[in-house]
Amino acid sequence: MPYPEEMCAPMRAELTQIGFEELRAADDVAQFMDGATGSAMILFNSVCGCAAGNARPAVALAIGNEQKPDRVATVFAGQDVEATEKVRSYFPDVPPSSPSIVLMKDGQITHYVPRHMIEGRDPQTIANALVGAFAELAGTGEAAAEK
Repeated sequence: MPYPEEMCAPMRAELTQIGFEELRAADDVAQFMDGATGSAMILFNSVCGCAAGNARPAVALAIGNEQKPDRVATVFAGQDVEATEKVRSYFPDVPPSSPSIVLMKDGQITHYVPRHMIEGRDPQTIANALVGAFAELAGTGEAAAEK
């Protein structure tokens, strides 16, 4: 059973207020994913403490940098069940995890940050890793420089 909307609304707002597109229905997901070009990030939001204390603050810090994905979106696991299932259907080899963060280039996963890599890490550490991944997506990071 989904969490009450009154409980989730402030958690949603943390992301939408900084530019995240909310994917609340399967159609929203299809519109975001189908024919996707460029870079994108999806945060699987959650009511858990590591989403509140680590994941949401980390993505907020990360997208505050000059280099960031072209598009950012969020789906609320445990609340927007149909949309969450639809997003996960695009990544059948990725085990479900929330919170988690998926980075993509042209619709293909390039980086995945599951819950166990969020728990116990401070937001700045997670944000720094995301910023490094953003640079790789843009072809300006260390991995790109080594090629």
